[in-house]
Amino acid sequence: MTLSERKTIDGELFEQMIFGGVANLKANLQKVNDLNVFPIPDGDTGENMYLTLQGGVEALGGAENANLGERAHAMAQGMLLGARGNSGVILSQLFYGISEGLEGLETADIRQFWNALNEGVKCAYGAVAHPVEGTILTVAREAAENIYESISDTTVLEEFFADYLSEMKKSLEKTPELLAVLKESGVIDSGGAGLVYIAEGFCKALAGADFSGEVAATAAAQKKVDFSKINADSVMKFGYCTEVLLQLQHAKTDIAKFSVPNLIEYLDSIGDSVVAFLTGSVVKIHVHTMTPWKVLQHCQEYGEFLTVKIENMTLQHSETHEEAAQDFKMPKRARRKFATVTVATGEGLAQVFRDMGADEVIYGGQTNNPSAEDFLRAFDEVNADHIFVLPNNGNVVLAAKQAANIYQDAKVFVIESKSVGQGYSALSMLDYGSDDAEEIAAAMTESMQSTVTGMVSVAVRSTTVNGVNVEKDDFIGFSDHTMLVSTKEKLQTACSLAQKMGVSEKEFVIVVYGNGAADEEKQGFKEYLSKTCPATELYEIDGGQEVYDFILIVE
Repeated sequence: MTLSERKTIDGELFEQMIFGGVANLKANLQKVNDLNVFPIPDGDTGENMYLTLQGGVEALGGAENANLGERAHAMAQGMLLGARGNSGVILSQLFYGISEGLEGLETADIRQFWNALNEGVKCAYGAVAHPVEGTILTVAREAAENIYESISDTTVLEEFFADYLSEMKKSLEKTPELLAVLKESGVIDSGGAGLVYIAEGFCKALAGADFSGEVAATAAAQKKVDFSKINADSVMKFGYCTEVLLQLQHAKTDIAKFSVPNLIEYLDSIGDSVVAFLTGSVVKIHVHTMTPWKVLQHCQEYGEFLTVKIENMTLQHSETHEEAAQDFKMPKRARRKFATVTVATGEGLAQVFRDMGADEVIYGGQTNNPSAEDFLRAFDEVNADHIFVLPNNGNVVLAAKQAANIYQDAKVFVIESKSVGQGYSALSMLDYGSDDAEEIAAAMTESMQSTVTGMVSVAVRSTTVNGVNVEKDDFIGFSDHTMLVSTKEKLQTACSLAQKMGVSEKEFVIVVYGNGAADEEKQGFKEYLSKTCPATELYEIDGGQEVYDFILIVE
């Protein structure tokens, strides 16, 4: 039977289709990124979706001989942890639902796979509190709904997925009619476009294209090892970064009574930087240890491994692993009742957040959205019974929530701050004095409601947003996704933004300078406020953030 005549999907074919989707999305990353509604250099939808998929591909590496259901499960688990940005989280939930629909199957016929696609749509919609049509959700749903009538007993896979792709494209083209902001900006939905490129990759794989070498080469390029850092005379100093996905098994343990805290206690006794959490019946484990074999031996008492990754931290070239190696002997923080985790980009802003009471700052934000696993590591690092999380970006909220749903070693409160200003206001009112987590979370949420954040950046394309005409390379000022001003000069834009935000009527304004703000521009802005808003007190922060040259925070 040729590939074009196949009517069922097995694990190997599923993996080849995934490789095709990943490779095709990678080839079209910039096209997806450029579909950003706001014309600022933060278009990272394609990047977020690609990195989310990469998390799934890494998990697939430990399921080479598994059947369809097992590979789909491994893929979904990896994506849930690697999910970043709203589009990545929705994509991870889509694949999680697909894995649920394929659970226990060696192979799937076309109707079974269609059913799995629908399960994926249900999960994706369920991940969003207020689903919006005209987005990736619509494209996934309409494609699955509209393909059903074309399925018959003679339908082959290549035909099914060609029709599926065609329905996706039709739905994507209609997204501007469903979402006014897309129509005004003259773009289709970026997340939906990313999904179309993934499905297009599926079709290419079904047509016979082999992407396994390309995906493997990409993984190898991302993980170069400098073997010169260790030789026959070296003494092991930093240990091994050990990560496993452990499938708990009824034959070995009572899954319902399995204790993650007990596992963490054991891992703490043989290593540091421990992260362990349970999703369904699968445990994700990360530990830095001198004796990785002890990790494997102990964990295998409870189940079998889906994936295993052991890396010599002395050899890792990346800053992440070098920092991890340096911190290898740092003792874990003592358990406390409350802790706060926040997100920031720019060392100056991060330090301000620490000074205000944040226990852990995750580096990320615009153009660099942290993954769900980044949040999970931070939760484990702060080691508290109750954890308050400030994402400080609308595109980071879903990843924070996904991590909160996974984490079981604390009660996590995601305070839905969608800007640096809201995060700043919430931290300014941080007070654990009531000793009541619900009250603390409510107070933080309330404190940021009256905060307005304005930002200055450069336009990467010409468009019209909220009635404001924008030319490529203009400096634009906007507040809470409302475009307010566009000019040719950065300082002029910052001053006009302050005027449109009503700063002259406020007692207090905070300005966070980014890397792109020159000293003369900072001075010019101070002089403008001094002249036009003499009663307004100015507080300055050298944030060091990218993308936004000025961030204005007013209440």
